Amino acid sequence: MLAENYVISQPFACDNLTIFLIHGEENAPDARFLTLQEALEQKKLVVHETRDVNELAIENVSLEEVYLQSGDIVKGGLQDRVFAYDVIVAAQSGKIPVAAFCVEQGRWRQREMEKDDHFSISSHRLHSKDLKIATSVRHSQAEVWNKVSEAQDKLTAKLGGSVRAESSATSLQLTLEDEKVDQRVERYVRELSPVIGGDDGKSGVIGYAFAINGKVNSADLYASIALFRKLWPKLLKASAVEAVAEFEEGRRFDSVTADDVKAYLNDYARDKAVERQVTSRVRLITQETDKTILQDTCDLERSGTWIHRSCLVK
Repeated sequence: MLAENYVISQPFACDNLTIFLIHGEENAPDARFLTLQEALEQKKLVVHETRDVNELAIENVSLEEVYLQSGDIVKGGLQDRVFAYDVIVAAQSGKIPVAAFCVEQGRWRQREMEKDDHFSISSHRLHSKDLKIATSVRHSQAEVWNKVSEAQDKLTAKLGGSVRAESSATSLQLTLEDEKVDQRVERYVRELSPVIGGDDGKSGVIGYAFAINGKVNSADLYASIALFRKLWPKLLKASAVEAVAEFEEGRRFDSVTADDVKAYLNDYARDKAVERQVTSRVRLITQETDKTILQDTCDLERSGTWIHRSCLVK
């Protein structure tokens, strides 16, 4: 992930959240995937409840490929879940098992008017770095539950009122839907959404990095401009929620620079790579150092080309 291959933009800031756009060559310009949210809204993908907390079944009923991203939450079923890995779902795939974690502890029944045999909404994703690490790196259900509870407590403290829903107090999805969260996040989203520019396909923006309270948090890069643009609203909202959770009134912090971002992107320990075969098509390569956790999601049908690169700063 050497940063010499990318141009890091000037910082764009709102309160304690600073965004850097990452410009570079498209690794797979033909990667015209539907996102999970698009596919569910268009009824082109079915996410089936399996009655196994840590496994769901996905079924692409369309003629288009679908990209699911680790950290995306699906609402409904017997418990709200989050996908553990990035997955590329082929057209008319049939049912495929995928790893998942529960982000709602205790419920194991239908909730209100939702369906208990499948999931129909994916409007949010994991917002905290601790939750991302628990899910995609440590693969620990107990740790995921603990980090969900910690995240809810932190938001409650910052927003001056509980963000735990009466219908399911442990649901992270319902917490992220809370009106108090929406109201506080709205300003970040309104001010920072436009920074990626118009939809001309010529921006060269393939990803972003962000810092909270003067510290680089993480970066995400994608193999095509089109894929990043589709994912941008959900990515930005998740970053904004984390900024809200970490906001401290009156706190001053040092400015973050593009060079700071580059330093973490260059922390690439190739001799420590660990590979995991997620599906027959997707391979995940993880490289962890004392400073960062770097992950490449590779598409074996594109000769192992990476589709998503992420960098989490410890």
